[in-house]
Amino acid sequence: MLCAATAAVGTASAATYTTILTGPKEAPPNTSTGIGAAAVQFDAGTHVLVVNAAFSALLGDSTAAHIHCCTDAPGLGTAGVATETPTFGDFPLGVQTGAYSHSFNTSLAASWNPAFLSANGGTTAGAEAAFLAGLNAGQAYLNIHSTSYPAGEIRGFLALAPISAVPEPGSFAMLGIGLPAMLMLARRRRNKT
Repeated sequence: MLCAATAAVGTASAATYTTILTGPKEAPPNTSTGIGAAAVQFDAGTHVLVVNAAFSALLGDSTAAHIHCCTDAPGLGTAGVATETPTFGDFPLGVQTGAYSHSFNTSLAASWNPAFLSANGGTTAGAEAAFLAGLNAGQAYLNIHSTSYPAGEIRGFLALAPISAVPEPGSFAMLGIGLPAMLMLARRRRNKT
C-alpha cells in the first residue's frame, strides 16, 4: 500500500513535507522521551494526501493523531485541526510505539475536520487551498496525543523537503524498515546529553 500510495502522488505538483516530532516542540513544551518522524505528501491537483509516520517511546498510549494547520485561518484560533477528527483513520491507538501510512482523497469532505472545512469556504477546494498555503508557510504540524499528554505528547512542524531529498517510491519501503532504528538512535543520543 505504501508504494502504491506514494506512486499516486508522484506528479509534478506533488510536494513532500517532513518533520521530527518531540515533546519539547509541543505548546507548552513537555519532557516526553517520545520521538517520531513523518513525511507528508500533498497534491491538490490529484486530491491525494499521503501521511507516513513512525513514533516510539511515548510515555502514554496513543489516543489521536492529526495535522493542525493555518494559524491565521478565520475562526480557528491557533492552528486548528485540519484533517479528519478525532484522529487519522486506522492510526495505531493504545500503543507507545507504532508506524502509520495512509492516503486520503482530499476531494471528500470526510478527509477534513468539519470546522476547518467550514472556515475555508465550506468546500473541499477551499480546504485544500488553505491547507497547501499553511504547509508552504510552515503553519502546519503533525501532532500525536496520548493518555499521558491528552493535549499532545509529540509534534513537529512540517517543512518542505528539498526535491533531492524526496525518495523514489520503492525507497519508502526501506524507510519503513529503517525509520524505527533511526528513531531509537536519536532517542539514545538525546538521553546521553
